[in-house]
Amino acid sequence: MQSPFDDIAIMRQIARQDQQAFHALYQAYGKSVYSLAYHVLQNTGAAEEVTQDTFLKVWQHRATWDPNRGQLKNWLLTIAHFTAIDRLRRERRQPNLIPNPLDELEEELTSASAEWLHDGTILRLLVKQLPPEQAVLIQMAFFHGMSHGEIAEATQIPLGTVKTRLRSGLQRLRDIWLDSKDSASNSPQPDV
Repeated sequence: MQSPFDDIAIMRQIARQDQQAFHALYQAYGKSVYSLAYHVLQNTGAAEEVTQDTFLKVWQHRATWDPNRGQLKNWLLTIAHFTAIDRLRRERRQPNLIPNPLDELEEELTSASAEWLHDGTILRLLVKQLPPEQAVLIQMAFFHGMSHGEIAEATQIPLGTVKTRLRSGLQRLRDIWLDSKDSASNSPQPDV
């Protein structure tokens, strides 16, 4: 860990665009910045990007740190924290460009014949054939209308895991549904 005197010396060197000093700064504080970014974002890739953005901001605004107002590490962590929060806000405002598999499944199911679905009874039976960790999440999303974030909060499962389980479960559910639909259409129909 750097002492305040070393921090001042390193920042003076960085102000003169000394890349070795910048590398030393990263070596001294990179892990702390990354840890804070990961704690806020709960995503490795996003935390790495925020860490990079934080040090880029330091390089671009190197003259703004005032050692009389606080330690260099605290200044870096403040930049990292605001950068991570900005990243969260930006991601939440962007529309979901990837179609939601729940919406696709719902479209397929609602376009199916009413007799086959029988008010969702068949769908519920098919969901029961899924592994429990997928079935529960699909029930929460499809039958209870919960968002991925709400499911993650309610189940205390990380959001990425919720999305992965839902995606895998929906793919498996689609396969089961198609198999069941094919089986029903291939079985002999009673004469009316």
